[in-house]
Amino acid sequence: MQVFDASSIIYAWDNYPLQQFPGLWEWVAERINETTIMMPSIALGEVQVNSPDCWQWLRDADLQTHEINNAILQESLRIKNVLGIVGDKYGGGVGENDIFIIATAYVVGKELVTDEGWQPIPPKKLENCRMPAVCSLQAVQVRWINFLSYIKRSEAIFR
Repeated sequence: MQVFDASSIIYAWDNYPLQQFPGLWEWVAERINETTIMMPSIALGEVQVNSPDCWQWLRDADLQTHEINNAILQESLRIKNVLGIVGDKYGGGVGENDIFIIATAYVVGKELVTDEGWQPIPPKKLENCRMPAVCSLQAVQVRWINFLSYIKRSEAIFR
């Protein structure tokens, strides 16, 4: 199972339009049906705001969502502490929703699919880390992949 961030599903929706890549979207729908793709409810909310037609497609496909629970809240607080974020004073990297999404992947023990920008060298100030850099921190260690790599790794062929 993969936990999808809003950035990846919106990236896919914008770059592989349903009308031109129906095979890809049939494949994604199959993964949703098999529950090998899920999203934190907070990420699905971001999709609703930023890409309403994608959100509707995901709803029609019966995408499973994961609600924020106590374990995710606790893990989110731990990650915020690792990053040195105090209160709501976020830096130029992850925001609160991003931390909830990373914490969800951590708690459910699944890989995160995100198209947030990769920072091969983490910023000096950890609060400026984007999602992939946060996932890669020694104190966090959440496996992650971007959408294109996820597709390539699947070796699926779309006709």
